[in-house]
Amino acid sequence: MACLLSMKDISKSFSGIKVLENIRLDVEAGEVHALLGENGAGKSTLIKILGGIYTKDSGTIEINGEKVEINSVADARKNGISIIHQELMMVPDLSVSENIFLGQSKMKGRGFVDLKAQNIISQELLDKYNIGINSRTLVRNLTIAQKQMVEIIRAVSFGVKILVMDEPTSSLEDEEVETMFQIVRRLKSEGIGIIYISHKMSELDVIADEVTVLRDGLSVATKKTKETNKDELVALMVGRNIDQYYTRTDTVQDEVVLEVENLCDGDRVKNVSFNLRKGEILGFSGLVGAGRTECMVNIFGITKRKSGTVKYHSKEINFKTPKEAVKEGFGLVPEDRKLLGNFPDQGVRFNSTIVIKDKFLNAGRYNARYEHEMTAKYIDTMKTKVSSMEQLISKLSGGNQQKVLISRWLMATKDVLIMDEPTRGVDVATKADIYKIMNDLAASGMAIIMVSSEMPELINMCDRIVVMSHGYTTGVLNRSEFSQERIMHYATVEQDN
Repeated sequence: MACLLSMKDISKSFSGIKVLENIRLDVEAGEVHALLGENGAGKSTLIKILGGIYTKDSGTIEINGEKVEINSVADARKNGISIIHQELMMVPDLSVSENIFLGQSKMKGRGFVDLKAQNIISQELLDKYNIGINSRTLVRNLTIAQKQMVEIIRAVSFGVKILVMDEPTSSLEDEEVETMFQIVRRLKSEGIGIIYISHKMSELDVIADEVTVLRDGLSVATKKTKETNKDELVALMVGRNIDQYYTRTDTVQDEVVLEVENLCDGDRVKNVSFNLRKGEILGFSGLVGAGRTECMVNIFGITKRKSGTVKYHSKEINFKTPKEAVKEGFGLVPEDRKLLGNFPDQGVRFNSTIVIKDKFLNAGRYNARYEHEMTAKYIDTMKTKVSSMEQLISKLSGGNQQKVLISRWLMATKDVLIMDEPTRGVDVATKADIYKIMNDLAASGMAIIMVSSEMPELINMCDRIVVMSHGYTTGVLNRSEFSQERIMHYATVEQDN
């Protein structure tokens, strides 16, 4: 019996640089096939070839044993291929049904869109997959998880045979992930082949049937999930064993660097109190909507404080702008690198050094050589894969964009570094590198706040964990008290307003 999808000997080069060489990927009907690899391994390029965004230089693509040519997105759709990208592509001011029918509108006499028919069909699909969303709801009012569900329904409405899911759970909480998996299992039962890209190794045993590993543009192995393990897959991805995944030594000092009491922004942050010590990695945990990110951007001067006090080395502060925070030695690696972090139309050098441009000025002259040296140093430190330091950051993989953003704040921050989801969308080897850098920074005396939705990394990297729920701090746990059950207990505490 022929495979649903067979990509054979796929090769692709850009500007003479080979990024894929003789890749092989086979996906059966009703199979979830995980695609793993470090950032820059070639996953995105391979998927863009399948989706008609890029054209292959050589190789063949077969669907149900028949050779097909995919030279455009329209060709991919015609062959039943749909991609749900990590950066969701939806129109926020259109309804759910209008987003589902983008590019395939139901028409009625004289060129009018039949909105009623679209709403009915969309609702039937939403109900079929047990997605509790009204088809008339504006997309901007949906959670990230709900938007993911709508993207899946959109693919189904096109008659999808092969569905690619790129980091579908990177922004989801555990309960939302399970809902997503239920839909994936339903799609499997209908014979849809799913290519599943994820850096979360723990998901593979739950959802994937087979795993193909890419490294440096080559397909190095395909394994049945039940016949492999995390250590083997990591070694295949990076070409070596990672001896120590989490790196954390006790570097906490007695000196309190930051004290926050009863912080309130009048919206999502209602009453937050904690302190941060020199050399400490202080974790922040909580469910979606808990107010963790909102708390951090408020401290950093992005939003206005309504009440409460923040003391920095015992001196009360109230930053009005991020520039004031940076001047005092604060740094913020934001959760949303697209919205608050990167300058997409600028290169790696610009994005790395934008916060510290004044360091390169001396008597009115700009020291370009020093700036280039600093950029090169952190490209090397973070192992960022770039063609040059002038490469547009928008042309990098998501993980490499994150490395550039972290580099920026490593250059700029002197005392307090806030890292909001620092390993989101980052491969396992880079995660290990980031953990080591965080540990080294703490050992040098820097105070670090780490906001994360991944409890294993909080438990393994943090000295204490602050838990938030509905805008309040509901618990502060010492290392001896860490457990996922205890964190979840405090994360689900209801507050009386």
